[in-house]
Amino acid sequence: MVKEKFLLVVFAVLFLIGQTVEAAPKWKELANQIEKTVNEAVEIYKTGDGRNAKEKINDAYYGIYEKEGMEGALRVTVSSKAVGVTEYQFYKVKKAMLEGAPLETVQSEAETLIEMVNENVEAMEGAHGDEGGWASFFPAFLILIREGLEAILVLVAIIAYLKKSGNEKYLDTVYNAMIAAIIASFVTAYLFASIFESTAAGAGREVLEGATALFAVVVLLATSAWLGSKSDAKVWKEYIQDMVDKSMTSGKAKALALAAFLAVYREGAEVILFYQALFNNTATDVDMIWYGFGAGCVVIAALFFAMQQGVLRIPLRPFFLFTSVLMYLLAVTFAGGGIRELQEGGIFSQTQIEGLPTIDLLGIYPTVETFGVQVVLLIIGIATLIYRRKQSLQSVE
Repeated sequence: MVKEKFLLVVFAVLFLIGQTVEAAPKWKELANQIEKTVNEAVEIYKTGDGRNAKEKINDAYYGIYEKEGMEGALRVTVSSKAVGVTEYQFYKVKKAMLEGAPLETVQSEAETLIEMVNENVEAMEGAHGDEGGWASFFPAFLILIREGLEAILVLVAIIAYLKKSGNEKYLDTVYNAMIAAIIASFVTAYLFASIFESTAAGAGREVLEGATALFAVVVLLATSAWLGSKSDAKVWKEYIQDMVDKSMTSGKAKALALAAFLAVYREGAEVILFYQALFNNTATDVDMIWYGFGAGCVVIAALFFAMQQGVLRIPLRPFFLFTSVLMYLLAVTFAGGGIRELQEGGIFSQTQIEGLPTIDLLGIYPTVETFGVQVVLLIIGIATLIYRRKQSLQSVE
């Protein structure tokens, strides 16, 4: 019954999006608006008001580039790298203005930004071809797949653990957390898209998403440590004995439900906002968006089922090690994405790393701040694995 409610909520949310959208300008019109706003920012900078000039650039980024869906469309139709390069150029213009750089420097950076945005539009129009039906289908399909994979990995590990350890009675708690996350995602997306129209709302959305991701990192790391401890030989023996007499505590079940909630919530709001932009920018191919959504749901469901069955076939003790490592790697991924969102929200600075690729699915972005945190976490994780291995061998001896 919970699964059926889950699907009903998903379709109801997206139906509401489809019913409430309004027509939005085409990409070239948006590029013209961005160019006009950036030029206005440069004119303000000429008066010596760097702070207000920077806020005008924020209007171009949060109020047009992001809010009207150009960022999301570029990400799914061209590449994440194109998005990252353009966002970094927005950052460079704002940084130059705040630091009081020479006017020539600011003008040069602003001109580069405008060129990038126009190139983005050309790339998207090229990817869309003649704006046929498939141009609406594939973004809708890819958005759901790309955003859903991370959440699926978390959910598969949690659900498989509950089944594997004989705690199926807590599955309803996890499914209810997933439903609550979808509802919360819609509410959050609605607030940012429909109620808060100021520039600050755009930055606030990034900060909220970043903070949620980092909180999810903490929960995933704690869950990983808890599951990983079960792979130790001595602890494993004690756990098996305890599991015969009693099942999991309600506190641990709530922690797993929280991990499920955060995984779905983090991706859910983004999916809804991306679909809002798709509906806004499609005048004739609304049906193809729904077809793309339906096909995405089928693929996601198939992946979920296949991965869950594969995980359930793993012997019990290796299962704990596998799921512990999976949770830890997801925490590393979320850490990169969380820091990135906070960078876009203006909380952290951006120090570009030339040559490092952008891989959204792994949370890898070419900045010292994002990649540095991931490297530190990976080092800690490898050291923990080595330590546990030594402890396990000593307990066997």
